[in-house]
Amino acid sequence: MSFSTYNIHDMLDEGGREAVSALLQNFSCPLNAEIENFVAKNAIEFALRKISVTYFVLNSRNEIAGFFTLTHKPAFISLDLPDCSKSLQKKLERFCGGIRVEGRFLCSAFLIAQFGKNMNRLEGEKISGNELMDCVFEVLSDVQRKIGGGVVFLECENKKKLLNFYQNDHNKFMFYGKRLDDALNIEYFQLLRVF
Repeated sequence: MSFSTYNIHDMLDEGGREAVSALLQNFSCPLNAEIENFVAKNAIEFALRKISVTYFVLNSRNEIAGFFTLTHKPAFISLDLPDCSKSLQKKLERFCGGIRVEGRFLCSAFLIAQFGKNMNRLEGEKISGNELMDCVFEVLSDVQRKIGGGVVFLECENKKKLLNFYQNDHNKFMFYGKRLDDALNIEYFQLLRVF
C-alpha cells in the first residue's frame, strides 16, 4: 500500500476546517488517550496558532494511516552521554553553536511532539512505525535543506516497547535525559538523533 504525507495547512487550505475535522473523526489510538485527544482537539488549533504543525500520512484511499506533529524547541544536552561518540559530540557542538548552560549544551532542535498510528484500519492497511518515522525524516530533511539544523528529539514514557522502537537500528534515537511532568506524575525519557 502506498502512503502520502500532507501538511495540515495544505489540507485546511484545500478543504477547510470542517472537512479536516471530519477526516480526523476516523482516527483511533486506544492505547494512548493523549494522542487521540491531540488529534481530535488540538492539531488544527495548534497549527492555526503556529505552535506546531501536524502532518497526516494518508493511504491510497485518503484515510489517515498515521500522523506526526513537529515543532522546534530548545533542548539541553549533556555531552557526557554513555553512547555519545567523539564524532557525535562534534556534530552536537556544531548544531548547538557552543552555547552552554549549567554544563549542558543549549540546542535549538526539532521536536517530534506527537507521533501515532491509526488503529482504526484493517491489518493490511496499517502503516508500520518505521514507515511512519521515515515520513517524519522526509519532512525534516526538506526543512533542514531550507533552514539548516540537524538535531531532532522526542520524549516518551518509560515503556520498554516504545524505547525499543525509537532506539532500534532503523530509527537510531539515543537516550539523553529524563523529565518529570509533575501535573501528570509521568516520567518521560528524552531521546535524540542527529541527522
